[in-house]
Amino acid sequence: MRNRLISFTVAGTASLSNAFLTHTYCSSFVAPLLLSNRVRSTLATDSVNSNGVKSTVDNNDSRLNAVNESAKEQECINTEIMPDKEYPGTSIVRLNNVRARLATLTMEDLSGDWTDVRRKILWAGGLKDLPDAIPGQGYTGHSFNDYNHVDLTTMNGGVSDNENDGAVKGIMIGNQLGAGIRIASDEELGPGGSWSTCAMGCNQDPPSDVAHIQFRSRIAFKLVWVPNKNLDTFVLVDDDGKELARGKPKGNLPRILERQMNYRLMAGSKYATVADAIVSEVVTG
Repeated sequence: MRNRLISFTVAGTASLSNAFLTHTYCSSFVAPLLLSNRVRSTLATDSVNSNGVKSTVDNNDSRLNAVNESAKEQECINTEIMPDKEYPGTSIVRLNNVRARLATLTMEDLSGDWTDVRRKILWAGGLKDLPDAIPGQGYTGHSFNDYNHVDLTTMNGGVSDNENDGAVKGIMIGNQLGAGIRIASDEELGPGGSWSTCAMGCNQDPPSDVAHIQFRSRIAFKLVWVPNKNLDTFVLVDDDGKELARGKPKGNLPRILERQMNYRLMAGSKYATVADAIVSEVVTG
């Protein structure tokens, strides 16, 4: 009888493992759901009654039922995270996690010394601060430091090695970024990678920049310098041009020419709407 019980328990454990393995896609990023309170409670309860058999069978049945319910919950989550039909290169899980990080940053956080502010922007975007790396091999010293490399793009792993075939005007043919993306991306934010892609072409409708054309991906956010008197304020906007965050940093900002060119790159597009509104508020306030 003891041998039968041990064998049955092992089989039940194997069933549990298999049930979890069928949902590996999101398991790393929604781990709390995989071991819900219902599952933990069931696994922790393993009482055996006087004859020792029925209780073990009942408990294993309860375990499997709980796992099935948890699996159904997980299937719902997988269903919700569907590929973006218009821009299938987007890593939606990663984009959502970037937005969640960005939501933790206040205007005060983004109004300190520019060196620190830029690092916070990199962190929110899932990029490592690698100012000493070789360009093309993870270097991010240029990210958000010039007029052009201001699009935080979250692309899935299947498009990271995409090249520019000439469709993105003003960008070199090839534009191989895959190796750098893999080195500089923070894996904690989910599958795929992050990169500060070139915004050139974003003022067209639809956008004809590196994110949308080369990677077929939406941007998680874009940095736009506000054309006020000192160009000392920036906004981070999403792919629809809606404001996500704002800052007024101090210290060694990107050169004034870079900030001016940044706004000119966005002017007339949905991405400049918030920046224009801020200037209007100042003028009419």
